[in-house]
Amino acid sequence: MPKDAPPRWDRRMQQRLARGEAAALGELYDRFASLVHSLAHRVLGDEKAADRITREVFGYIWENPDAYDPKQGSMRSWVARITQGQAVARLRQAELGRGSREELEQKVRSANAAARADYIVTSMPAPLRAALELAYFKRRDYRQAAADLQISEDEARRRLRLGLQLLSTANALPQEETARSGYGTPR
Repeated sequence: MPKDAPPRWDRRMQQRLARGEAAALGELYDRFASLVHSLAHRVLGDEKAADRITREVFGYIWENPDAYDPKQGSMRSWVARITQGQAVARLRQAELGRGSREELEQKVRSANAAARADYIVTSMPAPLRAALELAYFKRRDYRQAAADLQISEDEARRRLRLGLQLLSTANALPQEETARSGYGTPR
């Protein structure tokens, strides 16, 4: 299955979940469990807590399939928002009383930005991701990346610039984005 689900798939999945098809939940889990777990782990830094969040997110989806609105974005984005909201709520709860309110909010902002950056990188098209990985992990400049990817230097520069622009949005999103109706922390 492709990483980016088409809108038709999203609507069909929601309909199947609303009908109570257990196989649909299994398919959704197979497709998004690694995303949910990695985002939760990135925010919480704890394997067991990430496992709990993963179970809670899929439980919430099973119980509330109608909370998904295809007009608001892809199912992948919805699942990521639920995960982020739930993980941040758990982080706030765990950190309560462990320092000042400002320290807690700074930790939450940092965890949010890191989780968004992870999501952006895993969601971006493969050509952009490949160029960024060469630049970041292998310390290639745009000329070396162009040679490694067998593309023009202009195309390598374009991919790197666009990938970095996408990543720069990780800190720019307002927190209200995660609190929209049906897209926030499971209740």
